[in-house]
Amino acid sequence: MTAAHAISIAVTFTWLGMVVAISFLEAPLKFRAPGVTVPLGLGIGRLVFRALNVAEVVGAALLVAGLLIDGPPTRVVVAGSAAVAVLVVQLVGVRPRLTRRSDRVLAGEDVPRSHAHYVYIGLEVVKVIALLVTGILLLGV
Repeated sequence: MTAAHAISIAVTFTWLGMVVAISFLEAPLKFRAPGVTVPLGLGIGRLVFRALNVAEVVGAALLVAGLLIDGPPTRVVVAGSAAVAVLVVQLVGVRPRLTRRSDRVLAGEDVPRSHAHYVYIGLEVVKVIALLVTGILLLGV
């Protein structure tokens, strides 16, 4: 096993763990904590997801570099590329809409729930699957 291959495996499973922990545990649970209002939860969420997204971009860059250096089979590249592509769609296509909505809520406006939030969650599910498949395929190479 090359260093690039080992790093690709580590990055993939670390990224997967971060997404599961933040998106599917922390995010929904914070609103159930006593005393957490919607504006407070949104403020915390923005900070947490901004940090997560920075870590994801670093992870994606490391994964791409590892795959380029190691040259794994096409199926590994396709699975890893799917995870990276989903991240790009989230950051460029969905996050700005969510940020505009949370800006309005934090400014005191009463706004309806955003369908973009459901799109983001759906993309998180796809990304988790892509990362899991990538990691499993990397372990098998």
